[in-house]
Amino acid sequence: MFTQINYEGSIQEQYITLSKQLDALLTDECDQIANLSNASALLNVFLSDINWVGFYLMKENELVLGPFQGLPACVRIPVGRGVCGTAVAQKETVVVADVHAFPGHIACDAASNSEIVIPLIKEDAVIGVLDIDSPLKNRFSKEDQVGLEQFVDVLMKHI
Repeated sequence: MFTQINYEGSIQEQYITLSKQLDALLTDECDQIANLSNASALLNVFLSDINWVGFYLMKENELVLGPFQGLPACVRIPVGRGVCGTAVAQKETVVVADVHAFPGHIACDAASNSEIVIPLIKEDAVIGVLDIDSPLKNRFSKEDQVGLEQFVDVLMKHI
C-alpha cells in the first residue's frame, strides 16, 4: 500500500528515499503499464515545479505515449526528433534548461520551458524514455539528473 511521506534531508537523500519507495511500490508486480503508471504518479507527487511527467515507449521504431501525469500530450515522436527522440538516438539523458532554444523541440505544452529525458535501457536497447517538463527555465539540476537516473535504474528492475 502506498503511503505519502515527507521527503527530508538533502536532495540526494530525498532521491534515495524516493527510489526506495518506488522499489517497495513495484515489488511483486510485473505488469509494465501498471509499474510505469505508479512510477509517473510517484514522481508527480515528489517533484515540485513540473507540469508533465510520464513515459514514451518504443513501438515500431518510434516513441509512443505511455502512462503519464499532466495535460494530454503528443502521441508519437520520431527517434532523433525533439528532446525525447534525441535521448533515444544518443542513448543518454538530455537536460534542456530552455526548450525554446533546443533545435527541433516539439512543443506539446506551450507552458513547458525546461525538460529532462532519461532513456529506459534494457539489454542495451532503448525501450522508452522518462520525460519530465517544467514551466520554469533551468528547473533540472545535476542532482535531479543523478537522482532521476537512479530512480530509472530501480524502475528497470521491475520492467
